[in-house]
Amino acid sequence: MTGRGWAAVALLVLSNLFMTLAWYGHLRAQPTNKLSLTGWLAVIITSWGIAFFEYVLQVPANRLGFRGTGGPFSLVTLKVLQEAISILVFVVVAKLLFAGEKIELRHWVAFGLIIVAVWLSWSGRTV
Repeated sequence: MTGRGWAAVALLVLSNLFMTLAWYGHLRAQPTNKLSLTGWLAVIITSWGIAFFEYVLQVPANRLGFRGTGGPFSLVTLKVLQEAISILVFVVVAKLLFAGEKIELRHWVAFGLIIVAVWLSWSGRTV
């Protein structure tokens, strides 16, 4: 993999960290299931604010990684790679923020299948 490929992967990891925190972090910070309209709006606006940084990193990652803009990955490989990174980041964040949340064998198998999808989509590979 080229320097552009590694840079894209690094940016995708950071981007997905922000995405995971925006999508799931509020579940840890807001333990009550009753929110007022103001509470809902605060959670949404906070999540959007965090997600902004996801996009700040995601867009350059895609431009660096995409073969059409000089990177090493086809569009499909880039997307599947992003999903695999998303799962890996999610597992780490879930274990750190939600220690009681159990990841079962079937979940690990599902994650493994996503990794297989990255391998299958990699340009130049044939089945």
